[in-house]
Amino acid sequence: MVAAATIFLSYQWKNMRFTYTEANLLPDEHDVNNTYNDFLDKFGEEGNLIILGVKDSSLFTVEKLNAWNKLSHDFGAFKEIETVISLGDLQKLSKNNKSESFDILPFIEDSIASMEQIESLKEELFTRYPFYDNFLFNTESQTVRSALYLDKAIVNKPARKDFIINDLIPKVAEFENEYNLDVRISGMPYIRTLNSQNIIDEIGVFIAFALLVTSVIFFFFFRSYRATFISMIVVLIGVMWTFGILGLLQYEITVLTALIPPLIIVIGIPNCIFLINKYQHEVKKHGNKVKSLQRVITKIGNATLMTNVTTASGFATFIITDSKLLTEFGIVASLSILAIFILCLLIIPIIYSFMPHPKDKHLEHLNKRWINGFVDWMERMVKHHKIAIYVTAVVLLAASLIGINMIRISGSLIEDMPKKTEFYKDIRFFESEFNGIMPLEIMVDTKRKKGVMKIATLKRMNELQEVIEETPELSKPISVVELVKYAKQAYYNGNPKYYQLPSSQENSFILSYVKNSSSDVSLLKNFVDSTGRYARITTFMKDIGTDKMERIEEDLQNKINNVFDKERYDVTMTGKALVFQKGTKYLVNNLVLSLSLAIFLISLFMAYMFRSFRMIIVSLIPNLLPLLVTAGLMGYLGVPIKPSTILVFSIAFGISVDDTIHFLAKYRQELQANNWKIRKSVYAALRETGVSMFYTSIVLFFGFSVFTISSFGGTVALGALVSATLLFAMLANLLLLPSLLLSLERSIANQEVLKEPVFNIIPEEEDQVNSTS
Repeated sequence: MVAAATIFLSYQWKNMRFTYTEANLLPDEHDVNNTYNDFLDKFGEEGNLIILGVKDSSLFTVEKLNAWNKLSHDFGAFKEIETVISLGDLQKLSKNNKSESFDILPFIEDSIASMEQIESLKEELFTRYPFYDNFLFNTESQTVRSALYLDKAIVNKPARKDFIINDLIPKVAEFENEYNLDVRISGMPYIRTLNSQNIIDEIGVFIAFALLVTSVIFFFFFRSYRATFISMIVVLIGVMWTFGILGLLQYEITVLTALIPPLIIVIGIPNCIFLINKYQHEVKKHGNKVKSLQRVITKIGNATLMTNVTTASGFATFIITDSKLLTEFGIVASLSILAIFILCLLIIPIIYSFMPHPKDKHLEHLNKRWINGFVDWMERMVKHHKIAIYVTAVVLLAASLIGINMIRISGSLIEDMPKKTEFYKDIRFFESEFNGIMPLEIMVDTKRKKGVMKIATLKRMNELQEVIEETPELSKPISVVELVKYAKQAYYNGNPKYYQLPSSQENSFILSYVKNSSSDVSLLKNFVDSTGRYARITTFMKDIGTDKMERIEEDLQNKINNVFDKERYDVTMTGKALVFQKGTKYLVNNLVLSLSLAIFLISLFMAYMFRSFRMIIVSLIPNLLPLLVTAGLMGYLGVPIKPSTILVFSIAFGISVDDTIHFLAKYRQELQANNWKIRKSVYAALRETGVSMFYTSIVLFFGFSVFTISSFGGTVALGALVSATLLFAMLANLLLLPSLLLSLERSIANQEVLKEPVFNIIPEEEDQVNSTS
């Protein structure tokens, strides 16, 4: 059955595909998404700009400048490119009094022939035509760039990746080598392609490292090739099932779902540890292999079911967020965790039933001195130093609450991207030269046809653009206003002092010149829709934090409210940067909800096990404290709340509560065996489960640490924070939980609470068949 299921799920791999869009964290029907989609309906995909830039004075030589213009021109021949705008394509408007129209004249005829021509071009562009300033060049640093507009139909398709990887990058590299120029490349299609390629490359690395780390630790503990090999087989089948589930549900592999296969390895190995450790413990006790396997299933199997259900619940809480990205992650992760439990419970006892009796060397690890020393230390701490444990817990809690107040929220699109890659350095380059590449769009609805070209509308848009220009985090805006100003400058024979909006009187005859001109002069289609009712103002934003972005948004909204009459205009802000920031805010609000749900579900499991409110509280305290400590650490270390770190709390809580369940399940069995003597039962449970809890926590700690090798900042933070949380959780469950049980001894020493066992435990005295005495 396992083989058949594995073959079936492996067949589903053909349906797996990698995402070609950036993460949208908001529900499909959210107002912010509706506004963004409305903008796309009017003006098409806004994230289709690829930018090539050079900051090198040697570019302004005849050979290199001609080669630069030829490079841009060659890209225009590709079917994937819609439009190219470079220095060689720049055109100036020239007034033609005879036809009462504007002629379009190129700045560069065919090619450049001399240095005098270059100097003339620089003087003309950098001083006389403010329309092009900060769009294709920076007049201060003389950085030059070319704009490639990708075909909007392929922006979210595999063809985008093929063009960038196979055509754009090799062609630019060839140009760099031939002319010894450093060409910077950026723009959303380019960033998204290289970023997703990094995700794909890291999946294999994560799986390999997770297998290596967990198998080495596993072998170090058990010193058994057989046990290590069996465990690796189990988790590898689990990974195959995970990929099969992704294919079966036809979900895309995103930055989150890419984490699930190594997660399954890290979570599956502790299952194997508990089952194999119990089997060897039982074999050592009475030497009966069959009875040992039966006890593994009845005793550890039940507890492992509960632990896997609670872990799956931690992930499943993401399903209720309404965010497609998180819902898919929650569904695949929770199904995969339940699948790995089924695989562990089926494969391990079956394989061991066919294998020979374990040899003494396989059981030696149970007698290791350092493990016994660790267990003795725990018992001493719980017996004699309860006050010290409580004081430490209270101090940690107080320090954590101070740290939590220092946490900030980050809605940055590029903060988690690999810092050492060339494309990240290029993002920073364009930020410093042109004030950013993250598009922020403002759409103006005049509520009437041809309302955009009214001088009253243009003046209002100009007022708003002045606020944008005064904002250091935003680039110079581009809209129909610049075109109208440029038309007025052309009407006054190119005099730069007339680069301004026309008066009402001037507007009518300047527009008549525009209408009489060739249709090619009209760049309006990029900034005004076909009906003339809607206009867009495009600016680009630096990579800034959520606080700054909210302040900028508030300033712009105040200006919009002051300038645009709500009855006559409907003005909205949108763009990828804003959508992502709103998505982060939405996730933070949902964090409390998903974590509360996880706590509620796990409280239900505890209530089901113990039928006692006090026991629910006792079991939750050791698991909530590590979460608060981690949140405090985030505040002190300056790690912000963002989509990647939001996951930490639900994941860590779902996993850390596993140790609590194992401990309390054993404690419960010991209560029944020891005639409800709490003190004796606590120490017995601590001695037996302490070793397994220590083993699994170490595996989980190093397993999640694998994610710190990632080049993505968010994945590194996720791995480090979950590892730290689980380490705190282990100590809390091994020291604080037994101490709480002993302190509340009188309150919970009530047989009625536990007289209806949930797990059908067979007291060991009744089960001693053929026991070796």
